[in-house]
Amino acid sequence: MSHYPQYPQYLYPWQSSRPAPPLPPQPAPARQTVPGHHGDLRRLRAAYRRLRRVATLTALGYFTLFLILSGFAPGLMGSELAGGLNTGLLLGLCQLPVTLVAIAVYEQSARHRVDPLAEHLRGQARTGRTQ
Repeated sequence: MSHYPQYPQYLYPWQSSRPAPPLPPQPAPARQTVPGHHGDLRRLRAAYRRLRRVATLTALGYFTLFLILSGFAPGLMGSELAGGLNTGLLLGLCQLPVTLVAIAVYEQSARHRVDPLAEHLRGQARTGRTQ
């Protein structure tokens, strides 16, 4: 027995007075073959992951090294090199070329390792066949 009062079932104008007929049973969907072998997809993900790690560790690693040297080796960073240029300024100016090299290595590696594998998988998807 419920503690709440039972209210009568009212129908709104858009509701039908009779219940909806049951839906006919739907056939099970046919299994579609996924283009590419799972190993190919794993290799593609691993290649992308490797690219991201190398580029990130190159650029951020150099910047982190610069920050650590700035904080813990001020004597080294302030030492004069030539013409009023100190080590800290030289390492700071080298940040841009190091970042550009990381980008260039990323693009070259993607062009030679990742793009051919991705194009192979795209070709399989277009033709709808598996390996």
